[in-house]
Amino acid sequence: MHISRVRLVNYRNFARANVYFKKGINTIIGENGSGKTNLFRAMRLLLDDDMLRMAYRLDEDDFHRGLDNWRGHWIVISLEFEEVAQNEALQSLFLHGAGNIEEEEVTRATYSLIFRPSTAVRLRLSELDEGDLDGLARVRSAITLDDYEVVFTGKGTADLTDVEQYRQLVGDFAAVRFPDEMEPPEIGGRVPKVLSVAKEISFTFVQALRDVVADFQNNRANPLLSLLRSKSGEVDEAALEPITQLVAGLNTAIEELPDVGIIRSDIRQTIRDAAGETYSPSGLWIRSGVPAEAEKLFQSLRLFVGESDDGYEGAIHELSLGGANLIYLTLKLLRFRYQKEKQVCANFLVIEEPEAHIHTHIQKTLFDRLNYPDTQVIYSTHSSHISEVSNVENVNVLSRVDGRCEAYQPAAGLPPDQVRGLQRYLDAVRSNLLFAKSVVLIEGDAEEILVPALVKEVLGVSLDELGISLINIGSTGFENVAVVFHEDRLRKRCAIVTDLDAAFVNTTSNPGDNEATQKAKARALGSQQAGLARQIRLDGFVADNPWVTVHYAPHTFEVDFVAAGNHRPVVAALPDIYRDPATIAIATAELQSGNITQFGRRVLTVATNAGKGWFAIQVAKKIDPDTQLPDYIARALFTAHTPPRPVIANVVLYRLKNLEAGGLESEDSLATMRGHVERFRRGEIELGALLVAMAAAFPADQISRVLNHIP
Repeated sequence: MHISRVRLVNYRNFARANVYFKKGINTIIGENGSGKTNLFRAMRLLLDDDMLRMAYRLDEDDFHRGLDNWRGHWIVISLEFEEVAQNEALQSLFLHGAGNIEEEEVTRATYSLIFRPSTAVRLRLSELDEGDLDGLARVRSAITLDDYEVVFTGKGTADLTDVEQYRQLVGDFAAVRFPDEMEPPEIGGRVPKVLSVAKEISFTFVQALRDVVADFQNNRANPLLSLLRSKSGEVDEAALEPITQLVAGLNTAIEELPDVGIIRSDIRQTIRDAAGETYSPSGLWIRSGVPAEAEKLFQSLRLFVGESDDGYEGAIHELSLGGANLIYLTLKLLRFRYQKEKQVCANFLVIEEPEAHIHTHIQKTLFDRLNYPDTQVIYSTHSSHISEVSNVENVNVLSRVDGRCEAYQPAAGLPPDQVRGLQRYLDAVRSNLLFAKSVVLIEGDAEEILVPALVKEVLGVSLDELGISLINIGSTGFENVAVVFHEDRLRKRCAIVTDLDAAFVNTTSNPGDNEATQKAKARALGSQQAGLARQIRLDGFVADNPWVTVHYAPHTFEVDFVAAGNHRPVVAALPDIYRDPATIAIATAELQSGNITQFGRRVLTVATNAGKGWFAIQVAKKIDPDTQLPDYIARALFTAHTPPRPVIANVVLYRLKNLEAGGLESEDSLATMRGHVERFRRGEIELGALLVAMAAAFPADQISRVLNHIP
């Protein structure tokens, strides 16, 4: 039996979401605040015995923060199970409670927690006339948390993540239209309190590894103590009796040592002298730290680990953070294994962000091997190294959108061959696209090195600050990766940047051409034809997809970089690439010529001879705020992600600061423009007005041109 879907309605930062799981190992990824912890908490409210009692104490903070008024709304957490175990106990439970009967045996089941107003409140809502907003306001103003009830149901068929079904079964608050049926069969029947799904399964939750040393020192949270108890049950005092006698004898022997006795007496007398007899302790002893009582002796057990090869055995607090976390996680996994041995129905292992302080090789190895038979494993992670060993078909991506969290499945609806192609691309670097707010896909090393440097120097912010991940796919096969950005999969924006490879030399065949010239013209013409074919293919690929756009360099990245007015950083990099002064002089003249045939040939020659990656590294060192950001790159960046007002304001202020540093602009003009920026930041003027003012005050600065590409 495994969880196939989790539905969340109005729960914390989920307005409505569907998270899908498969058998085996499942991965949940997402930025901070995207809802990973809340998703796990929701699952635990239904399946974790340690959390089940908390399910009856939901409060207004558990309602989705996007609701204008939580009163009257429902919170719904619903689990769907598939391949329900065919044993008598579980079949009986689901037949009476959560099962959806198919023929004679239950193979699929639903189990839901519903937090809703009491029947009396729902009756009052149903009696309102349609459109009676004043009456609705009066009823809602009287609702408190005491008017809410928690109901566990099974055999439900409703999908309350569907807005229309929610309106039909819960109510349409905008139209003031509420159902007359108080117990609609679609939400399922109540599960009797004497029956519990949580009692029939093994569910282990491993929380995020944040302060494991404190947990080892806490008897309630100590994983070693929990492990010992789960293996041996309650402390057998009879079995420990010989040991407790030895400890008692040890303590007596220590107390009888002459020096110990003298120090004990001196301490007692000093306390009496300082505080008086009334406030002094009635007794004082010097003993070993080992308790003689059986229960306390059991609790005093500690784990000692040798982390290096020198033979030293240290306590947990002496280990590195990574070492302590690895031990903690191992003990949790072992406890799960012990529990699993005692269960016969279903096994669930849920792990929250396990990668903290653990070496990347250990992360990959650990989760590549985290495969227990008959167990569904669900873990959340920020680690691209862990996601690398995840099957993309078993990945859920959580993302924040306009104050709510949504769940996406990157491989949903893709045929097997496309899934296999996508999986090959999701290595430790490229899996960043699953974590990103928005993505720009590029095809080569030069773009990967120079675009971040350009953005940082020209705009004063990094790509990360803009909310953009730059992914080098290493080829022009963009469709294999961009296919995940789709209404049915990742609803995030993706911009593809590629070259049209248009020829910048005369490709007309001439009878007088020598063999080398003929080959060069043929190559240029072939590249141009390939570029046009690529454009047709990519334009067709994105035609009906609002989440993906394509942006073309007219020729190639290096050529169009110089064509944008950037011969200066390339010329400055020549001494780091060439040694011969004459060659540097010729190359400088060609790069400064303004003739695309001359500078195009030269920049490609330099890049090819040096290696495009090395060439880009040398040029990147010479980039400054006056380097021009090509239009097609600016369009790609701002189509992928629109920066918020504060970021745009900071970019313009950065440009003003550079203008001021140049010493050629008047202080009055700079001060006036800074005033416009602050008005924009406060929302008093729009971006268009800000750019018009900037262009009028400083027409030579490129920022108005660049930011004009923001949609």
